[in-house]
Amino acid sequence: MTFAAYLFDLDGTLIDSVALILDSFHHARKHHFGDRLPDDYYLQTLGMPLRDSFSRMATSPESVEELVRTYVDYNLEHHDSMVRPYEGVVPMIEALAKRGVRIALVTSKLRATAARGLSVAGIEARFELIVAADDVEHGKPDPEPVVLALSRLGVGADDSVFVGDSPHDVRSGNAAGVKTAAATWGPFTRAALDAAGPTFFLHRPEDVLSLAR
Repeated sequence: MTFAAYLFDLDGTLIDSVALILDSFHHARKHHFGDRLPDDYYLQTLGMPLRDSFSRMATSPESVEELVRTYVDYNLEHHDSMVRPYEGVVPMIEALAKRGVRIALVTSKLRATAARGLSVAGIEARFELIVAADDVEHGKPDPEPVVLALSRLGVGADDSVFVGDSPHDVRSGNAAGVKTAAATWGPFTRAALDAAGPTFFLHRPEDVLSLAR
């Protein structure tokens, strides 16, 4: 039986934006600290809210906000030229829409940049709900974003699945009581995803269409 609601992460799941994210982190770090950290430092935080990521290096709440602003300004400036949907994502979303299921985005991005990502992918009209970093006090891996999405959609956890590429997505969904599907085409290793304990593993976007409860 198909799920009533499909919740999706954005970066690394629906859109290939990893290079842009890393460039944005490096730009912010260089601008404020004058040095460069390894990609792996930032890859560990993908799927978490920006403020949580930058709190690891910032010296005060005010400096966190400065880092976020620098990151977001650079990210938006280069967004459209560096972001594209993963192959197979658009037809998968269209096929789900034809089934009449509920489709929502649960992302750690700010709402404006999340909406832009869906727009660049050409699938914004298929998402009836966006739960972004602006909407919650505690971002992934906390269950709050997933719980809020379920509440706003009016669906139960047993009828829902959360598709994401990061261990943070999987842990958030598991804690909220939904089924979780790990997208292996993102930047995280199979071992890292396996440690988070997803219900399903997906090898291609079209595998979403075969998920059943």
